Amino acid sequence: MTRLIVAAGGGGDAVAAAMLHAALYDDESPAVILTYAWDRLLVDPVPGPRYADDFTGLEPLTPAVSKVPAGARPIAPAGSTLPRLAAELPHTVALIDPRHGAEGVVRQLEELVTHLRPTSIDLLDVGGDVLARGDEPTLKSPLADSLALAACGQVNAPIRLLIAGPGLDGELSHDDLRNQLGTLVHTFTAEDTEPVSAILEWHPSEATGMLAAAARGVRGTCEVRDAGLPIPLTDKSPTIHEVGLDEALSRNELARAITSTTTLDEVEALSREICGFSEIDYERNKALWLKQQPPAKLEAESVLAQLDQFEAEAQSRGVTLTTFRHLTEVLSLDGSQRDDLRRLLINSRTAQYAAPLWRIT
Repeated sequence: MTRLIVAAGGGGDAVAAAMLHAALYDDESPAVILTYAWDRLLVDPVPGPRYADDFTGLEPLTPAVSKVPAGARPIAPAGSTLPRLAAELPHTVALIDPRHGAEGVVRQLEELVTHLRPTSIDLLDVGGDVLARGDEPTLKSPLADSLALAACGQVNAPIRLLIAGPGLDGELSHDDLRNQLGTLVHTFTAEDTEPVSAILEWHPSEATGMLAAAARGVRGTCEVRDAGLPIPLTDKSPTIHEVGLDEALSRNELARAITSTTTLDEVEALSREICGFSEIDYERNKALWLKQQPPAKLEAESVLAQLDQFEAEAQSRGVTLTTFRHLTEVLSLDGSQRDDLRRLLINSRTAQYAAPLWRIT
């Protein structure tokens, strides 16, 4: 008995897939988690998602789908969290390779359905921006979710779309999504986070980190990367809702437009046309900007002084929580220093650690 869980946005959605399996299917055999290798610039200095040929050590699962084993490695300068994730999860981690657009992802899904004959297929999105129309001013990263939705909508198999942690990606608020959410499937508990608790100590996902924190009872207002929408953690935050796949497709204009694409370049072009931007362009520009920044040193006294200033300003905005990913950027450090920063802060001010978030006091 195999469950197939498609992580719509890659990254933290793959971690949330393990939480989902623990909550709903824990008495069964491990799942296959199909996910992008797209960790953004904090982990991967190369803009955009990684393809199969950006790795060494992948193993064939089907002709078009590769398994990511613990021994796989991204080819420098690329980076990826997937090999470490594969090493720490009991599940099979498989790679969505988006180079051939929606048609390519459809082929990968169809091969997996034929090969695995899964008991169920879930398309999981943390936050809910897969339900965006495409013209929302706060929308920042619709491409991966829309591509996964477009592909799933063409597969001849029953696929359940699940939204976990509505509003937690900081792009659409819970109020924006309220009328789109369907049946409540489950509310995550602290126990559901246990299978990924060690992973959340190092994985940089903000939305899934907030989902886990909310499941553990953490409440407040969280500020994330690029100081987007302040995100409230409430009793509704750790919930999972089912939404009709056809309903999501009828709402998501980008997903409908890219159903016949055969390259990622086509998907990007349509994203620029429909949404007014491509998030990969944003990453390209940000990567160039980061290259021009002088390397910062992580000196405890200086970092703690800067942290005090940031916290005072954040409190004036009504913010009570933040992520270590956001703190890394706020303090002008690079992604390689995130773990050192995290250790410094937790060791210096243990009471402020609201795992895996940082509490502002």
